Amino acid sequence: QVQLVESGGGLVQPGGSLRLSCVASRSISSTDTMGWFRQAPGGQRELIASMTGGRNTDYADSVKGRFTISRDYAKNTVYLQMNSLKPDDTAVYYCNRVPGYFSWGQGTQVTVSS
Repeated sequence: QVQLVESGGGLVQPGGSLRLSCVASRSISSTDTMGWFRQAPGGQRELIASMTGGRNTDYADSVKGRFTISRDYAKNTVYLQMNSLKPDDTAVYYCNRVPGYFSWGQGTQVTVSS
């Protein structure tokens, strides 16, 4: 079973940027879709960005144009570059395969506040 470890979250002011990382315990096929999810307090976990292979990406409308997903296959790592952050982006962020989830990691907290 693949273990996923997310990191890179923190407290940032509105308009700021963060880069999240998700390291997998083993290599993941490029044909597998990997995604970033987030769960706000009291809310459901939602898929916000996904990537298949090296180019095919998809984003939720709420983050389109601000977030960028990327993968480094050599490092078994998926990234999420988040720019122009808003208070509504405050959530715990997770990565996972889509569909056919691996075990969920602990996530990384992102708080956007002045």
